[in-house]
Amino acid sequence: MHLFSYISIWWLIPLVVVSILVTVLYYKKQYQLTDITAAKKLILIVLRAFSIILLVILLFDIMIERKEYKTENPVFIALIDNSTSMLNYEDSANVKADIEELIGSLKKQYQDRFDFKTFFVGTDFTSDSLNFSADESNLDKGFESIYSQYYSRNIGGICFISDGNFTTGKNPIYSARKISFTPVFSIGIGDTVVKKDQFIRSVSANQIAFFKNSFPIEVAIEATRMGKGESRLTLFKGTKEIASQQVNYTDGRSDFAQVTFMVDADEIGFVEYSVRIEHKSNEVNYENNTKRFYIEVVDSRLKILILSQAPHPDVAALKSVFDQDENSEVDVKIVSDWDGNLSDYALLVWHQPNENNKIITQINNTKTPVLYLLTSEINSGVVNTLNLGLKLSTRRGVDEVQSYPSTGFQLFEISDELTVSLGQWPPLKVPFGKIENSQGSALLKQRIGGVKKEDPILYFGGDMSKKFGVFIGEGLWRWKLTDYIKTSKTVSFNELIQKTSQYLTVKKNTDPLRIILPKRFNKKDDIIINAEYYNASLERITSPKITFDLRNDENDVIPYEFAKNTSDYFLNLGKLKPGKYNWTSASNFESKKTIKQGVFVVEDVSIESLYSHANHSLLRQLATETNGGFYTMGNPNRLFDDIDKRMDIVSIQYEESNFNDLIDWKWIFVLAFLLLTTEWFLRRYWGSY
Repeated sequence: MHLFSYISIWWLIPLVVVSILVTVLYYKKQYQLTDITAAKKLILIVLRAFSIILLVILLFDIMIERKEYKTENPVFIALIDNSTSMLNYEDSANVKADIEELIGSLKKQYQDRFDFKTFFVGTDFTSDSLNFSADESNLDKGFESIYSQYYSRNIGGICFISDGNFTTGKNPIYSARKISFTPVFSIGIGDTVVKKDQFIRSVSANQIAFFKNSFPIEVAIEATRMGKGESRLTLFKGTKEIASQQVNYTDGRSDFAQVTFMVDADEIGFVEYSVRIEHKSNEVNYENNTKRFYIEVVDSRLKILILSQAPHPDVAALKSVFDQDENSEVDVKIVSDWDGNLSDYALLVWHQPNENNKIITQINNTKTPVLYLLTSEINSGVVNTLNLGLKLSTRRGVDEVQSYPSTGFQLFEISDELTVSLGQWPPLKVPFGKIENSQGSALLKQRIGGVKKEDPILYFGGDMSKKFGVFIGEGLWRWKLTDYIKTSKTVSFNELIQKTSQYLTVKKNTDPLRIILPKRFNKKDDIIINAEYYNASLERITSPKITFDLRNDENDVIPYEFAKNTSDYFLNLGKLKPGKYNWTSASNFESKKTIKQGVFVVEDVSIESLYSHANHSLLRQLATETNGGFYTMGNPNRLFDDIDKRMDIVSIQYEESNFNDLIDWKWIFVLAFLLLTTEWFLRRYWGSY
């Protein structure tokens, strides 16, 4: 036992002496006690002095350390692969029972020596139940989780039961190495004999294709022990065969082939495709010969028109950004070559505009959003004709200015990286003199050296029916070039142009009913749908009832109703089988009925069925590198013998310190109170006041 105090314990000695002296002097001056004996006076002095000493000790805030020695049994962890590939073998019917029997025997035999823990790993690391339902084998997550959760514990060993196949994550060997001095006893499940099988390893295709365009579908095929020969791969759209190609196996033992189909997108919406490799006799698994997937075919791209009086590097810089977006289609036209029709375009970028009544009329009639690029040669007459709320100086000339972002801009946000870049980019050439804008909100303003001006460089105006943006100055191409020189990329420049175009092209959603859900789900996902309803003041309310009808591939309709939260709605459909689902949602509020419709797909991305043989070499390597052992489920007795012989799986004894504050000991207060009470009582009893 040790004592600790913020004040040196040695100060107790003089304080005890002082307490005794003060008490003696006090009683020496008590003349009313002259009639009692010296022995009685000594008792009173002792009682008071001792009570004062106890209070002084408490004021020292003394802590008492007690050390205890505890023994910790080693933790023995059973980590079991819970993925569906564990059932891909001939002995699959007995796998669960055999594993449960083994774990039960381990617990029974070593219950006095080990603290036994059982975990399962597949898609996640859990302690729930053994059901072989995980669609992925993330074995690395199992060892990584053990490392993080039992970092400071005495792990005696890990019994790892698996077929050795992993479909996601890193190789588990790397994480197992981090659990230092812990042997891994690997138990192999399944047959390692490579069997006759051909299967579709993967299908690569864009999730989105554009109507009336062609798109590629790439199929990777793998074959083992199929012999030299050929097979046929067929592509289906729904149930209709649309293409096929011959696949040649040249090795005979292990072959890999890559097949590409070019497909025309001739149907809008989610289109179901499937690829199927023909069945050959004596294949061990036919389920992996077919793979189904969905492509979303959209009606058209976002069309952007760039008009200019002549070729210009700023136009090229803008086009390079728009071309990076696969949802955009960019046309660059000289004004004299343009056909005069804006109806097909979602955005017009007009470089160096002039008093062209044909273009202005088209803008007004189609309500097309416009980004005006005003060069240093623009004159006030053109600006007045365009009605941009802009006032330029009538004096001719050019200024060179840099930019800075306005603090009051709220239409959209820009990143910190872009803000820093704007301060580093070279000057623009702008019209000379004072520039004022009487409408709109400025994102970028002029800066000359360290002086920040209120003159705009980029601002936005108009309303939700027709928005416009105005960029004043020449030299965008220099901004792009500088961004690339400094960062080897053009991320900041791209962000500026993309966010500008997104703001101008996005239309405000004024529908009262809004359904929020992704278009793609995995079959293992819980499908949760959110909804919002807005009243005439665009305030979210939950008064209306919102229904949701779900139609599956078999044309069965299942009705649902959204549950209400405080300010929105939610609906949990649970897990759905793979397929395409059409939905219709409806609400009725204040005699206004609103209907929304859409489509989503549930995809089967599991690749566990691809494995027809176990990978025991991984399990052997894992055991070797951790000084453990490898065993098969058919002979688990060797595992028990090896554990019994291990001299390094032992309990550890450690010292644990407990600290208690002396002031928390209530009996000291009680004792001091009793001493003072006794003193008072004896003084009264012996005739003193």
